[in-house]
Amino acid sequence: MSGHSGSSTIWRQPAQVWAVAFASVVAFMGIGLVDPILPAIADSLQATPVETEMLFTSYLLVTGLAMLVTSWISSRIGAKATLLIGLALIVVFALMCALSGSVDAIIGFRAGWGLGNALFISTALATIVGAASGGSSAAIVLYEAALGIGIAIGPLLGGLLGEVSWRGPFFGVVALMAIAFVAVLVLLRGPREERRPVALSAPFRALRQPALAILAVTALFYNIGFFTLLAFSPFPLGFGAMGIGFTFFGWGVALAITSVWVAPLLLRFFRRTTVMLVILPLLAVDLVAGGLLVATPAALVASIVVGGLLLGVMNTVLTEAVMEATDLPRSVASSAYSAVRFLGGAVAPPLAALLWHAFNATVPYFVAAAAVLIATATIALGRGSLGRIDVREADAAEEAAAVLVGDAT
Repeated sequence: MSGHSGSSTIWRQPAQVWAVAFASVVAFMGIGLVDPILPAIADSLQATPVETEMLFTSYLLVTGLAMLVTSWISSRIGAKATLLIGLALIVVFALMCALSGSVDAIIGFRAGWGLGNALFISTALATIVGAASGGSSAAIVLYEAALGIGIAIGPLLGGLLGEVSWRGPFFGVVALMAIAFVAVLVLLRGPREERRPVALSAPFRALRQPALAILAVTALFYNIGFFTLLAFSPFPLGFGAMGIGFTFFGWGVALAITSVWVAPLLLRFFRRTTVMLVILPLLAVDLVAGGLLVATPAALVASIVVGGLLLGVMNTVLTEAVMEATDLPRSVASSAYSAVRFLGGAVAPPLAALLWHAFNATVPYFVAAAAVLIATATIALGRGSLGRIDVREADAAEEAAAVLVGDAT
């Protein structure tokens, strides 16, 4: 296939792919949108940092647990219906968060938000991979681009709206998710789906496969590092909503750049496991640096942005690895892996706040670095079972990278 036609396959997609990609941007905005307002919520609602961090935990815990049943649901009612139900739930529970008067209520409504997020995210990845032109590598680049853009814009919008009121970002999610709902409703069309019901036990059985289990455990510990950086850092930074928003906008832009451009280029020359075994220790070093320099805001900001560069590479490589690791249906592999991954994210924020309270602001970063090193050891020790993710179609990887370089020039 020529470079020109390759460019068409990645960036010139059917309308339904762009509709789901746009909705994915908005969904991922929801992860970072509350980041700049965490200190404001703690102050306004007289909540402790641990209670405030539970806004992430309830959301991510329910997201992870619900992932175990999303493939069972989508295989019965179809991808479009699953996506729409997920978006509708996010709209409803984000609105409830905006109207809440206590941190406990917001924690509860964020759990409902997590259910909608699970239905949407796992189905969105499978939908984009299935409908996009250019195969799974091109589709994953597109999905990671949506993730990167959403994670970059979320904190910035959260900071802007958070300057008005801590309720502002929640109302922002309601409006954007309503637009995403309409986009998916109108644009997600195509041939009638051939539904093949998936057993409720499928994700649990999927995790018995060594390759998927190794990647899921890796992601669990990796996500402790990811969400310590994302969810805990606003507290030691000591900035206002806009300062936190701009910091994590830089983090998100860094993540987007490396996930879309750098990761595919690295994969032209190195195996997926090799890339992970280099990037994960670098992330651990960055977290240690963040812990040592936590009392210097400028240094901590630099550590956060560098972390974004490393996280972008890992996100793309891990997602591709999961999609290629087994012969399982992509929706089953995605939901099984994501369930474990989000549980790691759920543990990190309150654990970091507890460690901060018990010791100091350095310790959470050190513990996150240790978790990332456990993820590294998991890949290193399990590499023998991951041969399939390293035996990839070289020409497909080269084509995706060449297209990305060509489009950037």
